[in-house]
Amino acid sequence: MSPPSRRLQTKPVITCLKTFLISYSLIFWFTGVILLAVGVWGKVSLEAYFTLASEESTNAPYVLIGTGATIVIFGLFGCFATCRGSPWMLKLYAMFLTLVFLAELVAGVSGFIFRHEIKDKLGVAYKNAVASYNNSTDSSNIAVDAIQRTLHCCGVNNYTDWGETAYFKDNGIPASCCKDDLNCPPETLHDLEKAGKEVYTVGCFARVTHVMESNLGIIAGISFGIAFFQLIGIFLSCCLSRYITNNQYEMV
Repeated sequence: MSPPSRRLQTKPVITCLKTFLISYSLIFWFTGVILLAVGVWGKVSLEAYFTLASEESTNAPYVLIGTGATIVIFGLFGCFATCRGSPWMLKLYAMFLTLVFLAELVAGVSGFIFRHEIKDKLGVAYKNAVASYNNSTDSSNIAVDAIQRTLHCCGVNNYTDWGETAYFKDNGIPASCCKDDLNCPPETLHDLEKAGKEVYTVGCFARVTHVMESNLGIIAGISFGIAFFQLIGIFLSCCLSRYITNNQYEMV
C-alpha cells in the first residue's frame, strides 16, 4: 500500500482530468448534434443537388445522420464513463475516438486528392442534366431549376449554354434562370441577346467550383482541425484510465 501523501497527490490529477474530459465529451457530443442537424437539413433541402450528382438517390445525408447519431451516443457514453471512473469504459471511449479520427483523416485526404475527379464528375453530371432538360417533372430537371434559382446562375459555364439544347429550340431558356419572372416573357427567353439582360449570366458549374476552390484552404483546415481534435480526447481518456488504475492499485 502506497503512502497517503501519494494518493492525495493523485486524486487532484484525476479530478482535473475528469473535468477536462467531461468538457471535451460535451463538445464532442455537440459536434454530433451539428452533424445530425446538417444531415437532416441536407436530406430535406438538398435532395435535388444530391440526385443530380448520381443516377440514384445518394446516401450522403444518411451517412451524416448516422455519423451524427453515433457521435451523440458515444459523447454521452464518454460523459458517463468519466463520471463513473471506469478504466475499461474509458479505454473503449478512446478506441472509438481513434476510429473516428482515422475515418475523418482518410475522408479528408481522399477528398483533397480526388477533388479534381469530384469536380469533373459534377461538371459532367450537370452538363448532361442541362442537355437532357425538358418539361417533365424528372428529378434532374427539378435539380437544375433548384440550383439555378438558389445560386442565381444559368447554364453550365454561362447562360448561352442553353442555346445548344433541344429544350431551347421549343421553349427558350428555362424560367428558373430569370432574375424576375415578370420580366421574362417567352419572346425574351427565346432570344439569347435579349435574355442576357434578364437572366443570370454566370454559369452554375463555374460558380460552384469557384466557391469550392476559393474556400478549399478553409475547408481543409476545418476538416483536419476537427479530426485532430479527437487526439485530445484520446489522450485525456488514456491518461485518466491509467491514473484511475494506478490509484486503485495503490490502495490495495
